[in-house]
Amino acid sequence: MHVLQIVGARPQFIKLAPVSAALVAQGHRETIVHTGQHFDEAMSRVFFDELGIPAPAANLEVHSLSHGAMTGRMLEGLERELVARRPDAVIVYGDTDSTLAGALAAVKLGIRCAHVEAGLRSFNRRMPEELNRVAADAVCDLLLAPTDAGLANLEREGLGARAKKVGDVMFDAFRSFGARGDATGVVERLGLARGGFVLATVHRAANTDDVASLTGLFAGLDRVARGGLPVVLPMHPRTRAALLRQGVLPGAVRVIPPASYLEMVGLLRACRAVATDSGGLQKEAYFAGRPCVTLRDETEWVETVACGANVLVGADPGRIVAALAGVDGQARAARFGEPFYGDGHAADAIAAALTA
Repeated sequence: MHVLQIVGARPQFIKLAPVSAALVAQGHRETIVHTGQHFDEAMSRVFFDELGIPAPAANLEVHSLSHGAMTGRMLEGLERELVARRPDAVIVYGDTDSTLAGALAAVKLGIRCAHVEAGLRSFNRRMPEELNRVAADAVCDLLLAPTDAGLANLEREGLGARAKKVGDVMFDAFRSFGARGDATGVVERLGLARGGFVLATVHRAANTDDVASLTGLFAGLDRVARGGLPVVLPMHPRTRAALLRQGVLPGAVRVIPPASYLEMVGLLRACRAVATDSGGLQKEAYFAGRPCVTLRDETEWVETVACGANVLVGADPGRIVAALAGVDGQARAARFGEPFYGDGHAADAIAAALTA
């Protein structure tokens, strides 16, 4: 088969890596199209280089626009690419504008489209990501769920006939590349003490575009850092722009440039705990056996909360401080190692499902 994969954002590049390798191993021809949603070299090209992903055949260079403009321009460009390249199947990933545009472009042309990470639900329709994933699941032909909870959501929505549980490709990537994170030397380069800092990220539009949320998040993280537990935050370009625009200061939080995948894994394996609004980092914290404090009021990755590895605190400074003060106890009580996310062979199952 000729399989065209559509990606545009950092988490999608990580998911793409094991699937790309599995497609080639199973004898398929692959084309990668990059929408350009994440365009900064530190948020895009370095991931292709580190993870050995083939260079995209095309880059639409659509970025830095409103959701409507982004989705519309991506849809136009992807339709053009699909008509020209005539793949047998399309794969889209996750919950971004690239996901939705890719799904719509494919199905409108009658091309079979598979959605990797189908069935995830936060049940917060104020989040653009929730709307993207719900809409993509509604139109895609093959819904590849990473977890039992995702599969159950699809069945409740009447989409079970198109759904299959395959496991989580980010677990595949972590197993394949995780040990290489320590070799980057990022922990030593930053002068950090292993087990002595919090790794934080903030990038969700629900947090960066709301001045009260952004202020509360950084107030809480600042109090933690001033209290003696360093907080290291690789700064997403969206977050940097929001801090400048809204006049919010990071305080004692140590801001560093965006980290590559291997650098992030190196930091993750060395930290005491994670504080994040990222879905992917919540899972990676679980894979690494690190307690996670999620800077949202809900999560798609409900398994991590149920086993005690993850707590939800929203943007309330007091809750953030209290949760991070208790991470050592959280780590002792959490049930790490449960096989929620498969056996590390999700990519093989995804490639096989395309021809089933």
